[in-house]
Amino acid sequence: MRQCRYRSEDKAHVQHVLTAIAVNLERIGAHLPTTPERRPRTPTALQDYLDQRGIARPRSWRVVTHPAG
Repeated sequence: MRQCRYRSEDKAHVQHVLTAIAVNLERIGAHLPTTPERRPRTPTALQDYLDQRGIARPRSWRVVTHPAG
């Protein structure tokens, strides 16, 4: 950073230290290996049952709306 946000020497030092930490974390992150993509989970027996019968299964059971009546 070219300009310091603070006027006091102590606060300016803290800003410089935090800026240096942020720059170093960016540099470290550039050298870390990328994580492989996760494989999808194998379907449960219930999900297989629904798929075999062509029954749509919602992404979450919490969003299922029950018909009024």
